[in-house]
Amino acid sequence: MRGCYVTMSDADLVNKTAAYIKEKMLGEGSGHDWWHVYRVWHIAKTIAANEPSADMQTVELGALLHDIADWKFADGDLEAGPKAAREWLEKSGVEEATIQQIGDIIRDTPFKGAGVDLGLKTLEAKIVFDADKLDAIGAIGIARTFAYGGSKNRSMYE
Repeated sequence: MRGCYVTMSDADLVNKTAAYIKEKMLGEGSGHDWWHVYRVWHIAKTIAANEPSADMQTVELGALLHDIADWKFADGDLEAGPKAAREWLEKSGVEEATIQQIGDIIRDTPFKGAGVDLGLKTLEAKIVFDADKLDAIGAIGIARTFAYGGSKNRSMYE
């Protein structure tokens, strides 16, 4: 992909991926649902629009797929998300270099704790990371924290 302009075939892939993720994640109860992904996707597009060297297709696919199989829900398997994304992207005819870059975004985007090396290697990964973290602040972030705690049967007051 070139710059932050998306060709029609790229737009078709992005829209097809959005529909797939929406169906897969709509109604998920931990705060990592379709609406979180939707917000991250749109925040990432806004950030990328100000970064002319950003590959918009990679940003959009990375944002849409960043929580496809989050390690927190896959027994700590950091490769669950990249594997699930690879299956989808290979079926969709995406080139290997892009698949690998999106795998890196998925691996490096989730919060793993303070002081953990982020490993963000590309501008696209930094954009998706920032978009994901922006969705974790304010009222939405507080609501997502309660949703996540509830999904883990944690008391609200502890």
